[in-house]
Amino acid sequence: MRESFLVRTVTFYLPLAGFLIFLLFPFYWMLVTTFKPNADLYNPSINPFWTWHPTLDHIKFLFTQSHYPFWLWNTTWVAVVSTLISVSVSLLAAYAIQRLRFPGSGTLGIGIFLTYLVPPIILFIPLADIVFHLHLFDSLWALVLTYPTFLIPFCTWLLMGYFRSIPLELEESARIDGASRIGVLARIVLPLSLPGIFSATIFAFTLSWNEYLYALTFITSPEKLTVPVGSIIELVTGDVYHWGPLMAAALLGSVPVALMYSFFVEHYVSALSGALKE
Repeated sequence: MRESFLVRTVTFYLPLAGFLIFLLFPFYWMLVTTFKPNADLYNPSINPFWTWHPTLDHIKFLFTQSHYPFWLWNTTWVAVVSTLISVSVSLLAAYAIQRLRFPGSGTLGIGIFLTYLVPPIILFIPLADIVFHLHLFDSLWALVLTYPTFLIPFCTWLLMGYFRSIPLELEESARIDGASRIGVLARIVLPLSLPGIFSATIFAFTLSWNEYLYALTFITSPEKLTVPVGSIIELVTGDVYHWGPLMAAALLGSVPVALMYSFFVEHYVSALSGALKE
């Protein structure tokens, strides 16, 4: 038993502990820097991994002397609306491709996923022209319009894989009993697909929340920026980095995504497993 415990410690527990330290250390560093006074931040003789004089000055600065409340609201609004649009469209597209089996459905499914592999840095140039002609430049609707271009392909592929794991006999039995295609989708497929829908929602929300390139390109007004862009533009003046407010902005900006993962992590893993098996 002692040898077995040593083997598990060396082969499992120690690598797991190292991975957790590597993964969680950035969040710990943000937390310590958020509550560390400026005098301690720039004093090399102070322990960089801890503070004995915690302060809320950096958080107060964010909410009273910057546009951070506007950035937080803008990011939340864009992420929620983009996620709702993308998941709704992906749900219908994935079900149609997987269940209706019209000519070319398989090729269409592969083509939709391949569009996800196109780098956004290539797409933002033609998208900028579209946004300009639609008079949406410097508007949050520009982000709502462009984010589904990279959210829908992956969500569709994910939901297609999950729909394959649902027995087709359930839908056929409902159709025999007189249910319409919409009724089957609403009463049978959607309840059984909740883990996959949760997974697609988390994925879409996370990417919308953290997106940087399109938000930097299409938004110019300081009060309309999102958290990733506003934190870099407004909290860095020249070559001066306001580390306290920067870390506070990053820490507070990561809380919503962390909460979503903590509540729905089991559904997220099960949906990814179902999609990857197929």
